[in-house]
Amino acid sequence: MKDKINLNEKFSLFDEHWSPKVIAESNGQLVKIAKGEGELVWHKHDNEDELFIVFKGQLTLQLKSGDIVLNPGEMYVVPKGVEHCPKALADTHFLMVEPASTAHTGETISEKTVPSSAQKWI
Repeated sequence: MKDKINLNEKFSLFDEHWSPKVIAESNGQLVKIAKGEGELVWHKHDNEDELFIVFKGQLTLQLKSGDIVLNPGEMYVVPKGVEHCPKALADTHFLMVEPASTAHTGETISEKTVPSSAQKWI
């Protein structure tokens, strides 16, 4: 049996922005936490939905159809194939659930892209 996970403790272990950390796996889905500040990049995931839950701060999921603003305790699922660009206020903490095969920024590569192989377990 695995130990329970304290999210506040896990968030305290890193400072980087837009660098997801894997904290659990369930049925081929990775549970990741990240901190955000500023904008990531516009991208999409052709084959995977992406679930976001905000714990601290404010995360805006910019979509071509309009922005989705998430505050603490709110969540949204970006459907597969929908282009989006996450934008966060300073010190925003959020959780994502997505298939293990999901690339950080889809097929879009930028200086903020974190390769799957570099997404560490914490």
